[in-house]
Amino acid sequence: MPVIEQVLMFLHTIGHNVRFRVIAARFHRSIETAYRYFKIVLKAVLQLYRHVVRLPDNSTPSEIRNSRRFYPYFKDCVGAIDGTHVRASVPIEIQGRFRGRKGGTTQNVLAAISFDLRFTYMLAGWEGSAHDSRILNDALSRPRGLKIPEGKYYLGDAGYGNRPGILSPYQSVRYHLKEFSDHPPENAKELFNLRHSSLRTTIERGFGVIKKRFRVLDAKPFWSFNTQVDVVLA
Repeated sequence: MPVIEQVLMFLHTIGHNVRFRVIAARFHRSIETAYRYFKIVLKAVLQLYRHVVRLPDNSTPSEIRNSRRFYPYFKDCVGAIDGTHVRASVPIEIQGRFRGRKGGTTQNVLAAISFDLRFTYMLAGWEGSAHDSRILNDALSRPRGLKIPEGKYYLGDAGYGNRPGILSPYQSVRYHLKEFSDHPPENAKELFNLRHSSLRTTIERGFGVIKKRFRVLDAKPFWSFNTQVDVVLA
C-alpha cells in the first residue's frame, strides 16, 4: 500500500472517529488491512514525537515580550500547563479508578503548551480519578519527563499549587475572566489573577482546537487502552 494511502487512512480514522470497517469500505481494503496499517502509521507518528513536541527554550515568548499587560511581570514564563479528560474504555474491574469528575471513564492527560499554541509536553494514560498534582509529580520525576528551564516557570491553576517551576494564582480571589467582565479588579491580587488567567486560557484554547480537529479525542474509543494512550500522544 502506498505510504500516502496509509497516512490518509490513519488521519481519516482519528480526524472523524470512524471504525475500521468504514475505512475499509471507503478505501476498498479489508478491515484487517485497515487495522494493520493504522497501527503501522501510529507507531511511525509516535517516533516523530520527540522531534515535534519539544520543550521551549529560555527566551521570553513574543506574546509576553510585546505586551505591556504581561511584560516584564511574566517575562520568565514559558507556557501554561493543565489537564484534560479524554474518554477511555477500560475493563470493568478497573473502571472505578478511571471515572472522572464529569462522569464516564476517562484518562487524565497532562499537557504543556506555549503561547503560540504549540504543545511542548504531553503525558497520557493516568486514571480519570487521579489528582492533577499527582500527575505533575510523575511528569517531573520521569527521566524524559517535563523539564522546566532554570529560573523559568509554567502557569498552572490552583490544583497544582505553587512550586519551583509552577506559578499558580492567588486562592480565594476572583480568577476566571468572566468574573471580571462587569467588575474590574479592585486590588493587586485580583489584577494578578486576571492577567494570570488571561495568559493561561491559551491551554484551554489549545485543547479546544485539538479536540475539534481530531474527533477521536472526544468520542468513546473502540481499541485497547494502550492504543488509546498512543492515539492521544499521536
